Amino acid sequence: MSAEEHKDIETTGHEWDGIQEYNNPLPRWWLWTFYITIIWGIGYTIAYPAWPLIERATPGLAGFSTRQNVADDIAAARAANAEVEAQLAGADLASLAPGSPVYDYAVNAGAALFMTNCSQCHGAGADGAPGYPNLLDDAWLWGGDIEAIAYSVRHGIRNDQDPDARWSEMPAFGEMLSEAEIGAVTQYVLSLSGNADDAGLAQTGATLFADNCAACHGENGEGNRDIGAPNLNDAIWLYGGDADSVTETITASRFGVMPPWGERLGDAGVNALAVYVHQKGGGE
Repeated sequence: MSAEEHKDIETTGHEWDGIQEYNNPLPRWWLWTFYITIIWGIGYTIAYPAWPLIERATPGLAGFSTRQNVADDIAAARAANAEVEAQLAGADLASLAPGSPVYDYAVNAGAALFMTNCSQCHGAGADGAPGYPNLLDDAWLWGGDIEAIAYSVRHGIRNDQDPDARWSEMPAFGEMLSEAEIGAVTQYVLSLSGNADDAGLAQTGATLFADNCAACHGENGEGNRDIGAPNLNDAIWLYGGDADSVTETITASRFGVMPPWGERLGDAGVNALAVYVHQKGGGE
């Protein structure tokens, strides 16, 4: 458009550094589309949940609820899986055949439950972390067969919610032994897995170990699953196997807690988790 043609177009009266704003009206189709979206928006807020209130949003006249949709989907899934859930809840885990419909369902359901409830401590891959057991190896404080795993899941470890929780408690030997004695016991404990730095101290620590530790951990440090006493000669350490970590364990003790999952997950959920953990490779 030429400068002469521009002169015939009305302006808004606004000017910035000599630049004027023309008063070109918007296309009619654009305006009508805009008006329609306004009307649609008003209708939407009337028909569907929209405006936030103090405790909830306006419900809308259509009675639509995403929460109810999710609840309906969950109810439908539970109804579809009700039969296999019942079979899993009453299953004899030791005789549950891999590849069977109930077993396959347990693995998949257990994976979802593990990621939701267990991975925060045991890791997404179940390989554990300092203070949280690795579920992929063969070192099990309380036994790694599928029934033992189910019991641990159901009742938990050292918690005060379930009277049947597995329970063990190591005394804090910092209140009973001197620093020198604890240092000697540390060297002996390390020697059980071939990691001692001071053979002389380890020999001294052997007597102290026999007097104070062997009752739970065994004469040769082989552990005792009946009371949850760790094996000390397999070089698998829950809190670290260096001298400082072992010294800290002997001095102040450790007291890891696992919550009971039986009441929250039910029999089917507990069994699903047991199957999932067991088939990861560390189960016995």
